[in-house]
Amino acid sequence: MRLFENTNIDFLGKRRKFYVVSLAVIVVGILALFFKGIPLGIDFQGGTEMQITFQDKMEVSDLRNAMDKSGFVGMEIKSMGSDKDYLLRTPLQGEGQTVAEKIQKGIKDNISNNNFEVKRVDKVGPKIGAELRKNAIYAVIFSLLGILVYLSLRFQFVYALGAVIGLFHDVLITISAVAIFDATFPMLQLEFNQQMLAAFLTLIGFSVNDTVIIFDRIRENIKLFKNEDIEKVMNKSVNATLSRTIITSGTVFLTVLVLFVFGGEVLRAFAFTFGIGIITGTYSSVFVSSSIVVDWKHHVIDKNKAKGRPKLSTN
Repeated sequence: MRLFENTNIDFLGKRRKFYVVSLAVIVVGILALFFKGIPLGIDFQGGTEMQITFQDKMEVSDLRNAMDKSGFVGMEIKSMGSDKDYLLRTPLQGEGQTVAEKIQKGIKDNISNNNFEVKRVDKVGPKIGAELRKNAIYAVIFSLLGILVYLSLRFQFVYALGAVIGLFHDVLITISAVAIFDATFPMLQLEFNQQMLAAFLTLIGFSVNDTVIIFDRIRENIKLFKNEDIEKVMNKSVNATLSRTIITSGTVFLTVLVLFVFGGEVLRAFAFTFGIGIITGTYSSVFVSSSIVVDWKHHVIDKNKAKGRPKLSTN
C-alpha cells in the first residue's frame, strides 16, 4: 500500500527554516522548564504515594481537610479520573508502612460513612530516587552513544553524527513539549516518572529506525545518480520513503493516541511523551538528520573545489 506516488517535494530546500522552528521550540521549552519544570514522580523524587478508591463520591476539599487535620498539610491530591479514585502523595518517608498507615488512619478519623480501599502503596527513599534520576540520564546518554557507534560502522561517520544529533533533538523537543503542555494544560497531570523515561528510550529507538530507512535509500540512490547533487539525491530518497514513513508513524501514533485517551492515569505520561516523540522523530529524520548530512557534504564539496581537489565521494 502506498499513499503517495512519484512525489517531488523539496524537503531539504526548506531545512534552514525548520532549523529555526526547532530552535524556537527548544528555547520556549527550556524557559518553561526553568520557570515551572516538570513535576517528578515518586520514582525520582522519593516519598510515599497511595492510590485509594472510595465507596461513595468524595470531594477533594473534604479529603484535603482530612489530611490537613492528620498532619499532612499541603499533601498532593490528584483525581484519578473519577470522584471516587484519588492519588495521595507526600514527600514523607517512614519505616515500613508507617506513613501509609497514618494516611489511612487520618481518613478513617476525619471522614465518616464512606469506606475506602487502598489500591496500591509506593514508597521510595531519597537515595533511591537520586540514583534513579542519575541512571535515567545515563540510560539516554549510553543509548545515543551505542547508536552512534553502530551507525558509524554501517554508514559514514557524518551520517551517524547526523542521526544522533537528530535523536538528541527529539529528546529536547519532546521534553520541551512536555514542559510547555504541563504549564499550559495542568489538567493533564504530567510528571517525569519511569513510564515517561521508558517513552524517551522508546522514541529514540523508533526515530533511529526511520532515519536508517532513509539513509539506506540515500546510499542506494547515490550509486544510481552519481553525477547529481547530493541534495537532489537525498530529496529523491526522502520522497521515495515518504509513504512508508507516514503509514508506519501514523499507525503507531493512532495506537498511542488510544492509550492516551483510554489508558488511564498510569499510561498517560508514557502515551503523551511517546506520541510527541513519534511526531518529532518523523520530522527530525528529514529536517535534522538528513539536513545535517546535506550541509556537511556541501561544506566538504565547496572546500575541495576551493582547493582544486576532485569531487569527494558521497557514498
